[in-house]
Amino acid sequence: MSSYPKTIFLLFIVSLILVSCNCNKEKDNSFAEVELETIQNRKPKNIILLIGDGMGLSQVSASQFYNDKPSNFERFPVIGLSKTSSSSDVITDSAAGATAFASGIKTYNGAIGVTSDTLAVGTIVEQISVNGIRTGLVSTSSITHATPASFYAHVKSRRMHDEIAGFLVDSEIDFFAGGGLKYFNERKDEKDLTLGLVENGFVLSTENFPKILSDKKQAILLSKDAMPKMQEGRGDFLPNATQLALEYLSKNEEGFFLMVEGSQIDWGGHDMDADYLISELIDFDNTLGVALDFAKQNGETLVIVTADHETGGFTLASDERGDYNNIKPVFSTDGHSATMVPVFAYGLGSEFFSGIYENTAIYHKMLSLFQDN
Repeated sequence: MSSYPKTIFLLFIVSLILVSCNCNKEKDNSFAEVELETIQNRKPKNIILLIGDGMGLSQVSASQFYNDKPSNFERFPVIGLSKTSSSSDVITDSAAGATAFASGIKTYNGAIGVTSDTLAVGTIVEQISVNGIRTGLVSTSSITHATPASFYAHVKSRRMHDEIAGFLVDSEIDFFAGGGLKYFNERKDEKDLTLGLVENGFVLSTENFPKILSDKKQAILLSKDAMPKMQEGRGDFLPNATQLALEYLSKNEEGFFLMVEGSQIDWGGHDMDADYLISELIDFDNTLGVALDFAKQNGETLVIVTADHETGGFTLASDERGDYNNIKPVFSTDGHSATMVPVFAYGLGSEFFSGIYENTAIYHKMLSLFQDN
């Protein structure tokens, strides 16, 4: 072969290599753009955070063994673990645990929306409301109890119910349902904060769920203090209130954040009462179904389920005879434990909730998903 054909041949090979590199470069850029677009499209418009107060893995397991229906926990494709310690104690309480979810900080046991130095810290409710995102709270405790309070109040002690109620009147919350009416109209200072709620644009319901939801903010206080136990006839308050909240909040074009608490799972653990705990857990499980069904139909919603801590050192052991086919619920304490708690996620952005992380990470993950939209 002469030098001329060799030159042509080499130029041909080089051109092929260059074309190949350019094609691969264009292909890589294309894939990068598609990948970025996919990630952006997976950001949720709405987030539902369900907190089973005091709910550890054995409590979740009980929803499988003691429920006549299939457990809604089994519908979650993503599962993680949360470390729950507070800044003051290895074993957290609900106030510090909920403040971690609401504000992304570790603080001392008993603190509501404040740092270890008792300085107010912003909540996710306050931060996203400025962008027009609607917010709601549902709880089977009083609405001024530690978990819901941490999303709107800033006080040095969870026991300051009257002060917490005052924060709710002036808060960015658009919808709330639970107990605690006495902290608004039977106060030590003799003020009637129900009037303040109405003045600040709330429609107040104190006997039943409203039949027609207006676009005004909704305040639903159906008990003087905590709602009754399931064993005392509370019925479907929690799933119904959650459904009502979703109907109201989902009308907002900018999206919403809803926190739902199964408060009395914790109280069953404190009482070391398995029947109490399991009945509350199954009610919470039914409520998960409402949230998951909404998310599946809506297509723009992230559902997160977790706990602030575990209560009772609850286990599902074999009976006294050591029969491995007979489960006996057993408690090791009437207080909280330091065990990690599960985190379940479903929907847009759920992949960010796998792994093991501090409870404060749940706040940061939620806020990031909202801010990146």
